[in-house]
Amino acid sequence: QILLKESFAKWVLALQPKVTSADTEHVTVRMPLTPDLKRVGGIVSGQALAALADTTMVLAAIAHKDKFIPLATTNLDTQFLRPGKGTAILCRGEVVKAGRAVVFAKAELIEENSGKTVATATGTFFVP
Repeated sequence: QILLKESFAKWVLALQPKVTSADTEHVTVRMPLTPDLKRVGGIVSGQALAALADTTMVLAAIAHKDKFIPLATTNLDTQFLRPGKGTAILCRGEVVKAGRAVVFAKAELIEENSGKTVATATGTFFVP
C-alpha cells in the first residue's frame, strides 16, 4: 500500500486501489466502485478497469522480484467480458515470465459481490 502511495500517479490513486493480498506469486487489489467510476447504466468504466489491471500487474511484477523495480508498460491488452457492477472489483495479477529486461503478466478482474469475471488483461513491462 505504501508503494502505491509513493510511486503511482495521483489519478491512479483516485481509483482508491487497496492491496488486499501480496506475495511473490500473486497480488490482489480491490477497487471500490464509486459513482465517479461508473458510466451510463451504472457500469464501471473500461478505462478504470484497464488502469486497475495495469497497476495490479506492475505490483505483481515488483512482488515477484521481491524488491522495487521501475517498470514501463509497453503493451496492455484488456478483454472486457461482462459489465462490471456492484460494490467493488477485485483484480488478481501474476507474473507469467520475468526476464531481466521484460516482464509478462496477466490479470483477472472479478466482481466482488458475484464472483464473476468482468475482464482479463495481459501486459508486457519493460525494466529500464
